[in-house]
Amino acid sequence: MPALGWWLIAVGTFRSTFTWSCFFGSASLCSATFSGTHTTDVHGRTVGVWTLLSCTLCFLCAFNLDSKPLYVATFLSFVYGIAYLAVEWLIYHTIIFPSSVPFIFFAGTSMAWMLLQWNSHGGGHAPPLPRGGTKQT
Repeated sequence: MPALGWWLIAVGTFRSTFTWSCFFGSASLCSATFSGTHTTDVHGRTVGVWTLLSCTLCFLCAFNLDSKPLYVATFLSFVYGIAYLAVEWLIYHTIIFPSSVPFIFFAGTSMAWMLLQWNSHGGGHAPPLPRGGTKQT
């Protein structure tokens, strides 16, 4: 498995820990990320389900780096995550910025790495040749 795949597994694991935190415990990582007055149990569970979906994309993409649609969907999950944090922090003031730094680090690193590997994996290269090594027409 390429290094990017291992990275995505690590990120998926981090995201699944956050998901667990959003589903269980009021003093959890999920509640600590948001300003206490703006967080409800429903909000925490909603963020948990959304994060569960994104961690699932990380795991699927890690094992299928050559799938263009999956690669793009995983990349966009990081873009949407960063955008969500930015909107909550800058507009609604519900995010405590220092607590979102780990999420920004993981998403930013993943986005940069995926962009650097774009042509090597899901970014639109030709499919691999058959095992025989020649292209059939």
